[in-house]
Amino acid sequence: MDIIGIIGSTLNDVISMFQSGGVIVYILTIIGLYGLFLAIEKILYLRRASKIDLSELMIIVNESMAHGGSLEALRAIGNYKTPISRIISEALKIGYRSKSEVEDNMEQVFIVEMSKMMSGLSTIQTIIEIAPLIGLIGTVIGMWYTFKQLGINSDITLMANGIYIAIITTIFGLAVAIILLPLYMYIKSMIETQLDNIEIAKKMSNWRSAEMKIWIESDKEEVIEALQESPGIIKVKEIDDDQANLKIDLKPNMLEKGIKTIIRERSDTSNRIVESKLKQ
Repeated sequence: MDIIGIIGSTLNDVISMFQSGGVIVYILTIIGLYGLFLAIEKILYLRRASKIDLSELMIIVNESMAHGGSLEALRAIGNYKTPISRIISEALKIGYRSKSEVEDNMEQVFIVEMSKMMSGLSTIQTIIEIAPLIGLIGTVIGMWYTFKQLGINSDITLMANGIYIAIITTIFGLAVAIILLPLYMYIKSMIETQLDNIEIAKKMSNWRSAEMKIWIESDKEEVIEALQESPGIIKVKEIDDDQANLKIDLKPNMLEKGIKTIIRERSDTSNRIVESKLKQ
């Protein structure tokens, strides 16, 4: 028999089993297809989320930082829209925000991304667990039908029909679980890889030092004094630049307030951050 003939015969057998299995097989088919749809959707989402490697992202960040600072790095990785890129984006905002604000925002991003990755996974797991049980219900119904017919009529054909239904529901219940279980395990492994990369990204974006250039319109002495008194600020000095007049060296992991917040608390003068470069 050729391959086409074998496929056709197998397909006819499956259709016959489907028609003979009754309502239990219909239920198993519906939840099985739903679980398969969720699994495929989740795999596609996770593949999109991991389309660029963490090391590649950090290379892009470091190269952008060397040319245009943290703002350029933010623009460079802003096109990727992956969980890791969003975590790094928040880490790049330190200096504009305090260390605690950045950490809170990173945690919020992590929770949102974690929710997206885990969404639907419990449903797939539930389907895997209940499908064999639903098949077992069909088995019990089939055996009940068999013994009922034996009490009325000892026709062996009727008995065989009941046993056939019992076997079919068992097969469909196990088939749903067997098909979805490898997909479920694959999804879990992809999620674990993403979570590991996020943890590494957090550590890699724990900047040890930073250099910022700012422009202030007035109250220069008061602003310098306020900055020098703030935790995390190493040195503040005046510079002669077309766009900036102060240069700040700082330790981001000790910064309790954003640079703009520090200035605003001491003076109402107009100010802007011209450049921010972070170093590991």
